[in-house]
Amino acid sequence: MTDRVDAPIRVGLVSGDAKRAAALEALPIDSLWVGGHVAGRNGQPEVMMQLARLSAVTERVDIGTSILLLPLYAPAIIAKQIADLDRYTEGRLILGIGVGGEYPPEYRACEIPINERGRRANEMIPLLRRLWTAEEITHEGRYYSLDEVKIHPAPFQPGGPPIVVAGRQEAAMRRAATMGDGWFPYLYSARRYEASVATVRQAAAEAGRDLTNFGWYAWIFLNINPDGDVAREEAARSMGGNYKQDFQAMVDNVAVAGTTDEVIAKLKAFVDAGARHFVFSPATGGGDNDMVVRRLLDDVMGEVQEHAAAQQLA
Repeated sequence: MTDRVDAPIRVGLVSGDAKRAAALEALPIDSLWVGGHVAGRNGQPEVMMQLARLSAVTERVDIGTSILLLPLYAPAIIAKQIADLDRYTEGRLILGIGVGGEYPPEYRACEIPINERGRRANEMIPLLRRLWTAEEITHEGRYYSLDEVKIHPAPFQPGGPPIVVAGRQEAAMRRAATMGDGWFPYLYSARRYEASVATVRQAAAEAGRDLTNFGWYAWIFLNINPDGDVAREEAARSMGGNYKQDFQAMVDNVAVAGTTDEVIAKLKAFVDAGARHFVFSPATGGGDNDMVVRRLLDDVMGEVQEHAAAQQLA
């Protein structure tokens, strides 16, 4: 694996702009993340195409999917693509997966019944890990059948990249607890994040699963402005454009937006709730994303890192 920023909290940024990857990689961050859709509302590129482009223009940071809608894809195709990219990047991949459902046309486009999406993901996660052994396997499941299939060479990371489960509902928490390598919710407050951590831990304990080395991720819409009301208004407008709904009344519960001091306090609350790898998506409503990132790295994260370090020593 590549060298990482030596701090208790890891920092990631969402960026689908491969042309800016070199500049972002020069920042004191740990990871870059890409999303995407097959037939989404806003015409985004497809996520695996985004990941491949990012792999070609980065050298240091981890790169991840935020997120891959796993049930839309054939297991062997995803296993092969991820194995090849993990080898190409020498082990810098993190596979963030989810089941979506917000855009039903995607499931119709891929001829996958939307009501099967959770069960398909549950079958595919362990199947991917078997395929990443680079050994010949046979699988006869409810949704997938493979007869003497060998995907090789194996990924660079032994056993394959970490599979981090995204979502918002309890079914996703159980999926993370019982078969994922991390939990990766979005549109959460710190209070809801803390409750989800407790649910994941309880589900893992009930399944007899050890969560040592489990990753605690948080996907966060971010805006920092000397005028906190402006930060919140811009964040709500940005999210509204993504999701086609009004976020004005709920922005404080689903985003981290405000003054420097307000954002520091909110991120400390996430640390207290258990988050250890932040993935930030600047939400400026068409404003200056670079300014938000500079404020985050120059004025916010130092104090948040100190808070996290003090927690570890306590």
